[in-house]
Amino acid sequence: MTKRILLVEDEDSLREAVKMNLDLEKYEVTEATTGTAALRYVNNGVFDLIILDVMLPEMNGFDICEKIRLKDKHTPILFLTAKGAGKDRVEGLKRGADDYLVKPFNLEEFMLRVKVLVKRSVQNQSTEEPLKIYTFGKNEINFTTQKAIGNRGKQVELTIRETELLNFLIVKKGKVVSRQQILNFVWGYKDFPSTRTIDNFILSFRSYFEADPRNPKYFLSVHGVGYKFLDK
Repeated sequence: MTKRILLVEDEDSLREAVKMNLDLEKYEVTEATTGTAALRYVNNGVFDLIILDVMLPEMNGFDICEKIRLKDKHTPILFLTAKGAGKDRVEGLKRGADDYLVKPFNLEEFMLRVKVLVKRSVQNQSTEEPLKIYTFGKNEINFTTQKAIGNRGKQVELTIRETELLNFLIVKKGKVVSRQQILNFVWGYKDFPSTRTIDNFILSFRSYFEADPRNPKYFLSVHGVGYKFLDK
């Protein structure tokens, strides 16, 4: 079966050279030149490897990687970047990358790393299901139907944005997330709402799921930073 690779690189000459070599090895290559295009392909397709530049228009590779990892923990991600400092390598791995190659790179080494990562992807096909139903306290969220059972058994019809933000907070359970992180990962870079919009979403979640919205125990504010979800 042909192995599929998503190549995300905005430098035309490098992208064309990399694609040519991948084509020669019979990989099926999908190209993207922006962060939003990359996420669109990820959301609508299945890949055996994602090759990702760090410096991209609209959204940087680190943020793209983290957003992918919210829904897909297993597809290998290889960073190609001119940023070779140790802290940048660590940042890439912290965000969920599997490997990191600094430009300019040796083409033979690159192809070897691609082969290893694709083989790992095939050998370690996971049966883990994405988050579909999540319960906390007496609440239940169905991410497939975008419906929830909230406080005192109240039925809630969730919007797409509410569902995405709930998923983000639950995956980050116990961690403080800033308003800026929420803007980046739920809305992306092209259409920012105001931070006040995020506050209103949190107020809605408290009204849906908290026994006492004025004294929340699930959706907590962290003064001057953002919010934290706790499943007590």
